[in-house]
Amino acid sequence: MFSSLVADFRIIFERDPAARNWLEVLVCYPGLQALFLYRLAHWLSKAGIPFFPRLISHLARFFTGIEIHPGAQIGKGVFIDHGMGVVIGETAIIGDYSLIYQGVTLGGTGKETGKRHPTLGENVVIGGGAKVLGNIQIGNNVRIGAGSVVLRDVPSNCTVVGIPGRIVYRSGVKVNPLEHGNLPDSEAAVIRTLVDRIESLEQEVKQLKQSQSERQSLVAAVLSESHEVESCPQIKDSCLLRDKEIREFLGEELFDDSNY
Repeated sequence: MFSSLVADFRIIFERDPAARNWLEVLVCYPGLQALFLYRLAHWLSKAGIPFFPRLISHLARFFTGIEIHPGAQIGKGVFIDHGMGVVIGETAIIGDYSLIYQGVTLGGTGKETGKRHPTLGENVVIGGGAKVLGNIQIGNNVRIGAGSVVLRDVPSNCTVVGIPGRIVYRSGVKVNPLEHGNLPDSEAAVIRTLVDRIESLEQEVKQLKQSQSERQSLVAAVLSESHEVESCPQIKDSCLLRDKEIREFLGEELFDDSNY
């Protein structure tokens, strides 16, 4: 237990540029204080002592805003940054050197007994407000974006964003764990793809209408000799996507008038 406490203390200086001295870290970091109390409660729980582990957990929640069940298994070097609102369930498992931000929930999805909380690998980063729910496996070096809701297993070396969480692979890219705001925007990428596809379809429709207009003109020329020509309906050009919201979301450069 002592080695884990030392690792919890040292990792703060590696991952928090605001940590200036040991006294400030001991007194002013609720994440470290919550881990200290958790490790004491966990040791008492493993020793079979009733009531007091839950009491210590409750007091830790009152003083730090972080709720860690004594039955959870937390590796060494785990850093809970800021920490307010963090909830870690009874059967949750957290690997070494994971980084957890405020508002994170490692919870269950029902009233089943047994293993019902997530298992995190090593070097996992969970952004603020993210929810990881159920008995799922999160691999090593996984990054979960802020506000994401993860309900399925995640392989190692992946990034998860969105509600529900979607996996974005980043093979061969080494990412600083503190750059949790540097996440790919998968929704924007999909929308750009859809816009490109719609523009392509609009061009095809426009060509078909031009071809139809030419055929109607030819028919009209043939029937004009018999005075049986009927006026052909005027075909309007297809509208391009120029909605203000789409322009602002995708960027003005994608809608340069010179492209049309």
